[in-house]
Amino acid sequence: MSYGVENTGKKNGLLKRVRIRCGKIVARSFPLNRIRVCGLRLCGFTVGRNVYVGPGLTIASLVSEKGCSLYIGDRVAIGPGVTLVLSSDANWSRLNKVIPPVRGQIHLENDCWLGAGVIVLPDLTIGECSVAGAGSVVTANIPPFKIYAGVPAKEIGNIDRGKL
Repeated sequence: MSYGVENTGKKNGLLKRVRIRCGKIVARSFPLNRIRVCGLRLCGFTVGRNVYVGPGLTIASLVSEKGCSLYIGDRVAIGPGVTLVLSSDANWSRLNKVIPPVRGQIHLENDCWLGAGVIVLPDLTIGECSVAGAGSVVTANIPPFKIYAGVPAKEIGNIDRGKL
């Protein structure tokens, strides 16, 4: 697993932290999809056209530090209860001395689909027209036109490009 972008020590200002926090709340729980998508943009994430964001989206990232990014292409479908992990650390544990914090990015390419309850770890790309099946834990990049499922997610099929 990659440990992502190094902590540069650069901090977001108070207003930006509030904006990110509010955007995450809107993206997670607002009843209208269009407004959930606006919540992601409010966080400063790149979001394409005709994106669906299911309720219960969790974005695990620090609001206080820079170094995490999320790119969502056009026509991406994010099912309910999905978790996108952009950063992770052991918080105040002594483990922080031996395990570096993870800061990274996630790229969801055009037309990909994340099923309900999918977890995507940092520094990964979900390829164009690919699928991560419900409940999967994505620990490696998913190539374009592939279907992955399981814990950890493994290839289980292909998308026929001729049918698209």
